[in-house]
Amino acid sequence: MAQESLIRLAGRVLQVPPSPTLAVNAKAKALKAAGENILNFSVGEPDFDTPEHVREAGKKAIDNGQTRYTAVPGIPELREAVAMRFKADHGWDYHPDQIQICCGGKHGLYNIFQAMLNPGDEVLVPAPYWVSYPPMVQLAGGVPVEVPLDEAAGFDLNPATLAAKATEKTRAIFLNSPSNPAGSIFSEKALRAVADMALERGWLVVSDDIYETICYLDGKLPHILDVEPRLKEQTVVLNGVSKSFAMTGWRIGYCAGPLHLIKAMNKVQSHSTSNPCSPAQYAALAALTGPQDFPGEMKKAFLPRRDFFVRDLESIAGVTCVNPSGAFYVFPNFSAYYGKSFKGKAIKDSVAMADYFLDEAKVASVPGAAFGADAFVRFSFATSMAVIEEGMARIKKALAALN
Repeated sequence: MAQESLIRLAGRVLQVPPSPTLAVNAKAKALKAAGENILNFSVGEPDFDTPEHVREAGKKAIDNGQTRYTAVPGIPELREAVAMRFKADHGWDYHPDQIQICCGGKHGLYNIFQAMLNPGDEVLVPAPYWVSYPPMVQLAGGVPVEVPLDEAAGFDLNPATLAAKATEKTRAIFLNSPSNPAGSIFSEKALRAVADMALERGWLVVSDDIYETICYLDGKLPHILDVEPRLKEQTVVLNGVSKSFAMTGWRIGYCAGPLHLIKAMNKVQSHSTSNPCSPAQYAALAALTGPQDFPGEMKKAFLPRRDFFVRDLESIAGVTCVNPSGAFYVFPNFSAYYGKSFKGKAIKDSVAMADYFLDEAKVASVPGAAFGADAFVRFSFATSMAVIEEGMARIKKALAALN
């Protein structure tokens, strides 16, 4: 008897796909290992080393024997440091008990929905969205409801579209600004509309701020808690050190929110991962309490890469690209090339386009379908200018070969 018939899988697992970004990255690495000259624009992590003082703090923690279990929501010092950063950076007051340290930002979001969703509860997900948002909701028994964003409006939220998608079953809304995949930032006007609806209808606002330090705006990054401070008891703020301090592999994220929800999330965490990695917590402590100039240094390096990427993409006939206001991604629209073909193989959608780029141009990207926006393909510019220039030359050549 086949093993598949002996071990029945849960329906909640069968309804969600694996992470497409990780799948593309794995395929690109396999091709590279086989000797192919692959330029990888698929991975979402800074191309910087973790700052030296942070690395040293992690090593010191190991040498000092700080390698045992900690409190489930994280060491007190780190929760205090997170609360201090929120106060210093935003003026928001959180007690350390309102902070949960988790195994990366993704884990924090997973904890939120496991703690607050019941079967059939709906969560509004502006699209394009980060690939894991809908599956996280589904795995908690909820229903993700896509709220389409318009490229022509810079992927800003449209209050009318948002209102049309909301129902009596709506329990929460995702906000990711700056966003992955488009690097877009929600305007104060849009956030005001979200705040009004959330207050009136009792929604939880899940604000994924993981890219907040990589913002190219001249002024302050708009945030819903600044637009409407009364929403603090209806908002969970998710952040971490992965993007801001190039600590993706250390797996430390954190959430701040209403005490009763954080306590429920701690209960979930206590029966899943328990505490995050002990030495990594001490490294994160050094990151949050030490010099804060590192994110600015990364941003300074990212800016010319972004400008070149966008300018070169927009020079291609039929291609449009919103200039990202944050993060380190470009999200060009290649739909004008759908319907064309190469060697008899049709390019019908973003998946076929990304496969074409990988197979023929040796350029790894992520299809927009993974983000709920099939007209687009995502590229990360967290790589060197030399790689970006070579990658764009290959992309242009590949597009020119379509007929």
